[in-house]
Formats: sequence, C-alpha cells, structure tokens
Amino acid sequence: MSAEATTAPLLAPEACAPVVPTHHQPTGGAEGVTFDLKPLNPSSKYVKLNVGGSLHYTTVQTLTKQDTMLKAMFSGRMEVLTDSEGWILIDRSGRHFGTILNYLRDGTVSLPESQRELEEVLCEARYYLIQGLVEDCQLALQQKSDVCDPLCLIPMVTSPKEEQQLISSCSKPVVKLLHNRSNNKYSYTSNSDDNLLKNIELFDKLALRFNGRVLFIKDVLGDEICCWSFYGQGRKIAEVCCTSIVYATEKKQTKVEFPEARIFEETLNILIYETPRVPDKALLEATGGAAGGGGGSPRAEEEDGREHRVRRIHVRRHIMHDERPHGHQAVFKD
Repeated sequence: MSAEATTAPLLAPEACAPVVPTHHQPTGGAEGVTFDLKPLNPSSKYVKLNVGGSLHYTTVQTLTKQDTMLKAMFSGRMEVLTDSEGWILIDRSGRHFGTILNYLRDGTVSLPESQRELEEVLCEARYYLIQGLVEDCQLALQQKSDVCDPLCLIPMVTSPKEEQQLISSCSKPVVKLLHNRSNNKYSYTSNSDDNLLKNIELFDKLALRFNGRVLFIKDVLGDEICCWSFYGQGRKIAEVCCTSIVYATEKKQTKVEFPEARIFEETLNILIYETPRVPDKALLEATGGAAGGGGGSPRAEEEDGREHRVRRIHVRRHIMHDERPHGHQAVFKD
C-alpha cells in the first residue's frame, strides 16, 4: 500500500522555502507510516513538528512571529509534509531546533559556549532565514576569535597525589619549583629574599622558553623553602636544593642561593627525555653537538640497564658548629 503525494503551486516563492518534489512514499507494510502533502489549516492553533526525528510542540503564533522561512511555511501560503498522525515533517537536524524555537518566542536566546555548536546554530539560523539569530551567532563567534588563548599554563599542585598524577600522566619532561618562604624557623640572610625571587623569575623565563616541550609546575605547600626537581618519563632525574643552614655569630640562619647555571644545565639535561626528541640549539651548544643524534648510544643503553639514581645537588649544606675554623663567623662547606 502506498500513498500518492501531490504538490500545489507555492504562493510565496520569495520566502525561500524548500520545494518538496512529487514522489511516492512506501508505507513499509501494514504498520508503515504514510506521508501526505497538504495545506496547513490556518485555524489550527497548535503545531506538531518532527524535525529530523526530534519532536516539538508549539503554536502557529510562535512560528509566524518573525519574518522567516518558518512563517512562510506555517502561514497557510504553502503546503507542508505531514504523516498519518499529523506530525509536520521538516528534513533538518533537530539538535538545535529548540534553540530556534526559543529565539522565535523571546527574540533572544542563550547561545552555546562551544565554537562548534555555535557554528551549527548559525547554520540552522541561516537555513530558516532568522536574521537576528544569524547576527547574534556571528557576533559570538567574532568575540571568541578575538580572545587570545594563554601562551603558557603552569599548574599549581595542591597535594602530593595531584603532583604524582600530573607527573606520571605527562609524556613531556617535567620541571617543578617548590618555594615556600614561610616554611622556616630561622631568620633569613640578607640576600635570601632576593635570591628566592630570582629563582621564581628564572622559573617563569624557562617556562616561556621551553613552553610546549616541558611541563612546568609549581608547589607552594611542600616542606622545602626553595627546591627544583626534574623529571623524565615519570621518574625524578635530578634535584637542586637552594637552601642551607648557616651560622653567624652563634645564630642559625637560613640562606637561599641562586644556582642559575646548575638549574639551566639540569633543564637542558631532561630534554633528552622528550618523545619525540626535538633538536634544541641551546642543548646542542651546551653538549658540543652530541644531542639530537639518531639512535641511542652504547653509554645510554648501559645507563638504562643500571639502577636508577637521582642526582641531588645541594648548593650549601649545614656545617656543624664545632667544625668551624677558629675566628670565622660564617663557614660553608660544599
């Protein structure tokens, strides 16, 4: 069983409504659905819409409120495709048709945040000739394009568990700076504050210099005052501790150092853990052109087979009171 679909002359071709060709729709058996082209009853107050399988129930007043293609379709000037249950069929995706209806009802609507969804709503608004919604979508897309994405993002860890997850899940080398000035029970030496700021400034510069190649993270909750840690392939490779306890006139003080060369050297060292490895000019200069080679060296293969060890570099270490030479107020021992 099949139903013949017929068309009638369109009264408003300027409305740009889609033209439905004359065709036969198979019913698919006794339980099949038949489709007919017939004029919409102008006296009907409510309309049942099937937009690409998405069902909507609205009023003729809403659909004809603005001068759009939907007004031309539902003002009685043209025929619409309906099924045997009275659902009017529109051959479009129904994903954003609710947004279309809300705009027709209120003259405004909340647009999605996603750029992709914004572009989808814009496409539907253009199809239905809703000029106001088209302009709103274009403005929202323009504002998104004007917003600059941050060049460099530095995570701030809040717990050891979070830190471990960041390091283990990252495929890039990782540099962590732990700085916690309040974690001190002694007074600071005169240059300690300046050196602490220099460490933080160097961290920011390195984060910009190696952005995209190395993950830089900050920790302000740890037990150290100023300490750098370097990770490759999820394991700690080296550590540079910048604090020490010194004596001055029988009084303990905390000293913060700024070992810039050592920190930069360790940052270059972890670049060998990049995957894939990217040749770096600074690394090539520092290593005499040895970096960036094709295969692994025999020395590297031997090191892989050995037990992993962490390089820990302490700029200054605590020296016992009775080890100090006589007459010296402050003594350091490397």
